[in-house]
Amino acid sequence: MNQTVSYYYAILINRTDTDQKPAATSKQIPNNFFYVHSLTPLRFTSVYFYSQLHRKIQHHRDTVITHFRPAATEETTAAQNHTNIITKSHILRIKSQFSDSQIRRWWINLRILCLLIQKMEGFKAKFRLVTVAVLSIGIALVAIYDLLKPISNGCAMTYMYPTYIPISATEGLSSSKYGLYLYHEGWKQIDFNEHLKQLNGVPVLFIPGNGGSYKQVRSLAAESDRAYQGGPPEPMLYQEASLTLEGVEMDDINVPIFNQYKRRLDWFAVDLEGEHSAMDGQILEEHTEYVVYAIHRILDQYKESRDARVKEGGVESSSLPNSVILVGHSMGGFVARAAVVHPNLRNSAVETILTLSAPHQSPPLALQPSLGHYYEYINQKWRKGYEVQTSRAVPQLSRVIVISISGGGNDYQIRTKLESVDGIVPSTNGFMISSMGVKNVWLSMEHQVILWCNQLVVQVSHTLLSLVDPETGHPISGTRKRLTVFTKMLQSGMPQSLLRQSDHHQQLPHHPLQKERNNPGSEKKDFPACPSKIQWSVEGLERDLYIKTPTVTILAMDGRRRWLDIKELGSNGRTSFVLVTNLLPCYGIRLHLWPEKGTSGSDLPLNKRVVEVTSKIVQIPSGPAPRQIEPGSQTEQPPPSAVFWLDTKDMNGFRFLTISVAPSPTVSGRPPPAASMAVGQFFNPDEGRKEFSPKSLLRSMYSQKDIFIKEDHPIVMDITFSISLGLLPATVSLVTTGCGIKNSGLPVEEAGDIDNGKLCKLRCFPPVALARDPTSGLHIFPNLYSRTIEVDSSPALWTSQGSEKTNVLLLVDPHCSYKSSVAVSLTYAGRRFMLLYNSQIIGLSFAVVLFALMRQANAWELDLPVPSLLSAVETNLRVPLPFLLLTISPILIALLYSCLNPKSFPRVGSFFVVAMICYLIANGTVIILILTTLILSHVVAGIHVFFKTRWRWRILDNSTSFFSFKVLRVINANPSLATSLLAIALVCFVHPALGLLILVLSHVLCCHHALCSYFTASSKARTEDFYGFGNGGKSSIFKNDKSEEGLSGDENSSNSPDSAKSYGDTQLEIFHHRHGLLILHLLSLLMFLPSLVAWLERLSMGHNFPWFLDSVLCMGVVLHGICDSKPEFNVFFQIPGMRGYEIRQGFVYLIAGYCCYLAGLDLAPYKAFYAMATIGAVSFFFRILERNRRSGEVYYSSRKHSHRH
Repeated sequence: MNQTVSYYYAILINRTDTDQKPAATSKQIPNNFFYVHSLTPLRFTSVYFYSQLHRKIQHHRDTVITHFRPAATEETTAAQNHTNIITKSHILRIKSQFSDSQIRRWWINLRILCLLIQKMEGFKAKFRLVTVAVLSIGIALVAIYDLLKPISNGCAMTYMYPTYIPISATEGLSSSKYGLYLYHEGWKQIDFNEHLKQLNGVPVLFIPGNGGSYKQVRSLAAESDRAYQGGPPEPMLYQEASLTLEGVEMDDINVPIFNQYKRRLDWFAVDLEGEHSAMDGQILEEHTEYVVYAIHRILDQYKESRDARVKEGGVESSSLPNSVILVGHSMGGFVARAAVVHPNLRNSAVETILTLSAPHQSPPLALQPSLGHYYEYINQKWRKGYEVQTSRAVPQLSRVIVISISGGGNDYQIRTKLESVDGIVPSTNGFMISSMGVKNVWLSMEHQVILWCNQLVVQVSHTLLSLVDPETGHPISGTRKRLTVFTKMLQSGMPQSLLRQSDHHQQLPHHPLQKERNNPGSEKKDFPACPSKIQWSVEGLERDLYIKTPTVTILAMDGRRRWLDIKELGSNGRTSFVLVTNLLPCYGIRLHLWPEKGTSGSDLPLNKRVVEVTSKIVQIPSGPAPRQIEPGSQTEQPPPSAVFWLDTKDMNGFRFLTISVAPSPTVSGRPPPAASMAVGQFFNPDEGRKEFSPKSLLRSMYSQKDIFIKEDHPIVMDITFSISLGLLPATVSLVTTGCGIKNSGLPVEEAGDIDNGKLCKLRCFPPVALARDPTSGLHIFPNLYSRTIEVDSSPALWTSQGSEKTNVLLLVDPHCSYKSSVAVSLTYAGRRFMLLYNSQIIGLSFAVVLFALMRQANAWELDLPVPSLLSAVETNLRVPLPFLLLTISPILIALLYSCLNPKSFPRVGSFFVVAMICYLIANGTVIILILTTLILSHVVAGIHVFFKTRWRWRILDNSTSFFSFKVLRVINANPSLATSLLAIALVCFVHPALGLLILVLSHVLCCHHALCSYFTASSKARTEDFYGFGNGGKSSIFKNDKSEEGLSGDENSSNSPDSAKSYGDTQLEIFHHRHGLLILHLLSLLMFLPSLVAWLERLSMGHNFPWFLDSVLCMGVVLHGICDSKPEFNVFFQIPGMRGYEIRQGFVYLIAGYCCYLAGLDLAPYKAFYAMATIGAVSFFFRILERNRRSGEVYYSSRKHSHRH
């Protein structure tokens, strides 16, 4: 009965005062449809629309529509099963039951009700759009606010006295706009030619990045010169990192230790004129070619310098260098890798590459197709370079190693995920390390700071000098040996499994400590002992101390040895031992494992069975230690600078652990620390675990929950965050609430005051947090009282692998109690989200526009009014069907592809959530862009119509003389042809952005012309109709059609006399259609804007043709804008053998939208050009085919617009 009622409802609403029979098509009118002529003529136009509207007012049908419901008969029951069927008996029954005045009265009531419902629907649609737009603007503002805040990086400034010596270019150099310089450190003036004659060091070439200068080499070169003169730093005897290849530690590689470096580093730098190589692939390729030339020129310069010295009578015994070390910053790091695989590079000319904040996986913003294609091409050549082509051949790049150093979370321009070399360089030939994990650095730094941060620059300088073989004076030839040098000099000695102790303990077989081996000590563990030159021994210590509690505390260098019974103190699940200290290993503290204290049945003497494990002490960063005011005075507890960890496997077979502390007077000439400390504990790892669920993390944004840690807690607190701290950075606060002073015998009031004061600082060492991320590595946060913990990971990406949880170890004093809290920082989270997923949002924006164009094409196919782009976007956001079809389906396709590719499978939950949030932000971005262009179009068209109606004769006089020129007459007669020729010429011979600009301007002019025609033809333009809410673009659902004169134009007119649409409605639909194309191609133009800026900067240096790939793809985009400029071109082709089945434009837009969606998920938004170019090529092909077959089958939609006057 509902369908039948909706039919009457539609009839009563569409009363008109004229009796006009509508045009009927085979798709619109069924066979049993009757046209009714009566005393109250009715006109039926869109039953489908009003049947949908009737569903919205079901709760009003008893009060309004009851009077129109006929009695249930067989005829009315049968009508329920047929849509768009109005029988003659139904209408006669209405006329017989009600008078004309009753029908008119109820029709007025229904009209008022429909107006109210229309307003409600418009409000819901507007509310949905405003919500999405506000969400996007809010996240963007939060991210910008956090990005603009100053960053404290803790770096020390590097100072230098630079001199840049130009290297003359060879005659055969094709390009002379770039230059090559040699750096010299010193304030004295030198003779350049004489200095070049003495050139005999190790060549190092610095390659600046995007917009960088060759002078940025000065910090590295100056510190390298000082490091060469000062010699290697004194070893600190902490545990060093070991080279791990395929999960196996390679400890058999010995790195030579020497007191003086063999040869200095000669730093060269290329002057690339500060060009923006990150914006254009052609610039990147030109930089690569010049770097190849610079490498050859440097090697030739050494030969020229030696020949000059020999000519003057000098004796040369050393050989010439045959390779150059490349150091690249930002895009210069990628240029260095591109130069290595360049076909013109000499064999073995480059074997070592060190990059600083360089993107290796993809460009920082993959906007230009040629740039993304060049990245894929170079990375593919590197992957093939490490593959064995034949059974006997050696891989082409087997001797090349690549070390990538990232800036960490403070580097806003390049994310650590992009700086990783995983999948490009095997672990046997390189690795990536964050500056926060570099030994003696431990700092996160900005993109440019990494070039002058003294802590990092000094460490890099010593690392490069350590590569020089003391025997040959050239870089070490062995690949594994060079990689070992980088590992030991850069990486921390922190064990890889330190932050996975919970899983580690569960996987290890349980060896009860009570049961010793049959021959303890015979399987002595191999740990290097302290050097014999350090003169203090355990036999010379004072009386021993025997510790009876699981916790041991050392507050002074008292020269005593402390014995800890592993069997007794390590019982009840306390299987791990951790010691934190600020004493230097071997110089201030030593640790030994003893199988027993007395004699045993072993044939080996006791001193042979005792294992010194001092070398397992790992260095960690520490804050400034408090100064001692006077000798012997009490100071605050200093921060720990080292951590020592023993697990069940390490202690298995031993009974005692001894901790020996050196006496203060005998520290080998070193000054004793102002305050000495060491706190160790046997603890149960399960007791200190805490996990924060996603719900609790999200709740902490607005409501923090305090967690109280009582005294005598484990020294290690293992905190697990279910959501990666790379996505939701959390602020961890620790407030000391007690330190055992209340049990000291003092009065309660006095003890309470002291407990929260200075005495707790004298006893509790500052907490330390350690976090390890699979992507960015180790992060250490010393003096953690209140700090935001952020790891530079990239969770919830299509290429993300493994668990995305973040484990944080807190080293806290077991004597003290704390009040801790964890709160997610909203500003940090907004910044991280925009930095991580901006490329994804850009790609999804193309998908949003294509999905909206799909809605417009489908409306045309169904013979419905073409909705505005804003209305189409709003329709696609409706739940459940449109949102599920357009949002969830591409994500499922991506997950299905990941299932087929076992190397990468993201975490489903976070991947879904982040992808949907990015899709909503992309919708908000498109909505803002649409609203901006609509407002501008509305204002400009209104002004145009205002002046045209008042000064029409003046405009006509001026325009007549202006358009009288022959060229303008030809262009005006064939605007599409002229636009396509001009745009394609600019795309192919000048710059693709200029051709896209011409296309966008043609859309702008067409939209302006159609909107002016609509305003002229409409007596009153209504805002709700302009924005497309209500009935999909009509001026009003109850407005009678009126014939009004408008602005005529060839592209804005139609040629079918059968349609009943007014001229104004036709122009409004044309505006909606061209406005959709305008937004799509405007996004394409914005993608090429960075490349256009870089091209404009190079105009004075000469002109080069655009890349072929960019020209071809943009040509396809231009063809799409020209061939599909009219909505009539809808059908692409019919499926052979299937009559009535056609591939229409709406389906093509849907597939293209899915492709752009997947490109966004892949962080490659430039791939959207492939989808748009394909649409343009196919459209052009079928337009040509349709033109050749005009007399045959029709290849486009039969619906055409017209207007009646």
